[in-house]
Amino acid sequence: MSLIPLSDAQFLVAETREHPTHVAGLLLFRLPADAGPDYVGDLHRRLLAYDELRRLYRLRPRLPGVAGGLLWKEEDDADVDLEYHVRLSALPRPGRVRELLELVSRLHGSLLDRHRPLWEFHLIEGLDENRFAVYLKVHHALVDGVRSITELGRMFTADPAVTDRAPLWAVESSRPAKEAPPAAEGERRAPWTEVAKRVTDIAGIAPAFAKVIGDGVTKDAAILPFSAPRTMFDVSITGARRFAAQSWEIARLKKVAKANGGTLNDVVLAMCAGALRRYLIANDALPDKSLTAAVPVALPVADAGREGGNNVTGVLTTLATHVEDPVERLRLIRESMQAAKATMAGRTALQMSAIGNASTVLPTALSLMPGFVSFGPTTYNVVISNVPGPRAPLYWNGIPVVGWYPISIPAEGQALNITVVSYADSMEFGLTGCRRSVPHLQRLLDYLEESLVELEVPDR
Repeated sequence: MSLIPLSDAQFLVAETREHPTHVAGLLLFRLPADAGPDYVGDLHRRLLAYDELRRLYRLRPRLPGVAGGLLWKEEDDADVDLEYHVRLSALPRPGRVRELLELVSRLHGSLLDRHRPLWEFHLIEGLDENRFAVYLKVHHALVDGVRSITELGRMFTADPAVTDRAPLWAVESSRPAKEAPPAAEGERRAPWTEVAKRVTDIAGIAPAFAKVIGDGVTKDAAILPFSAPRTMFDVSITGARRFAAQSWEIARLKKVAKANGGTLNDVVLAMCAGALRRYLIANDALPDKSLTAAVPVALPVADAGREGGNNVTGVLTTLATHVEDPVERLRLIRESMQAAKATMAGRTALQMSAIGNASTVLPTALSLMPGFVSFGPTTYNVVISNVPGPRAPLYWNGIPVVGWYPISIPAEGQALNITVVSYADSMEFGLTGCRRSVPHLQRLLDYLEESLVELEVPDR
């Protein structure tokens, strides 16, 4: 058994039936031209033969309860029921994306069984246009967004001729484990040097907090926690989910970014801001004050050899939803993100984590207190995460990956989550919402397109 780090254990402690804390991905594949009617069924049977599992996919909480959930127990390969974890499903006719998203919405609303390793892999056949899908669900205690991309990437290659890739849960016995090169003698730190570095890190946390508060008071672009307006998203949620997804060409977003002196992430945030503004207006629920978004930020990896886990913090930014002009809205978002980045600049990973936890994670934890969402101040309104993904088209044993959509976690008081993954030439948007609190979620996809189009208007 091994102790679960606090950064990972928090997702087990916070989980309830109304608040599942797993992340997922939906991948679309093009079937080979010569694929027979039982191609996906045969693939499922072949996958079940990979019954030697990596450690990450043999871990389960020692006991289902909170206290027991602070220790990992490693199951033996023979004790893992692979047929439970690797499942085959079929869509009802006509097998459109609509039916696929309805199935994925239901799958994403169910809790992972804590008496088993915390993951599921669903093969889904019957999708139109000669395609099939994979829905992979993994508990956030095992991986964060960045590491989930890395995990999925183990299955794929940029070479369509490669046909011997093992699934992500399988031990790749034919490949030697990568070992970090030994540090040179001069690079090895003495124990007291590490202690001194950690003391310096901790001592720098208080000044960092002071800067965050000072900037929030003196700079319009900087955002403080608990300064967001109350919206229709800031409510208690149920465990049922609704999911919508769509792709946009990266070239379109880059062109807007270049024309406005911003980054690709600034344009993603501006698209989301414009879409949320339209959605709230359509529901007669747009507040006078701008919405605030929490934006996850990956921390420098100090434990590169560690398998899985969480290594992420967050910053706050305005979405300028009170501004009608889309270019001005983008400018305000860009300035707000620059202020957030300046707060993190020059900080160590520990200091960045402390700042992010204080401004995003800990305020969110308060939302779990009974009555806080209804009567307490609003922490922020929505999480918008942009995760870098593979830059080249990928293949799974010769099968092309034609879609890669992230599915994340709505939280108490934040009924909507928007996560974006870059894949090849596309930005893949995944919108996950509470089924009761975010009606007609799919309309946000149309609003995202409209928001991008208005930023593309020439002579603005």
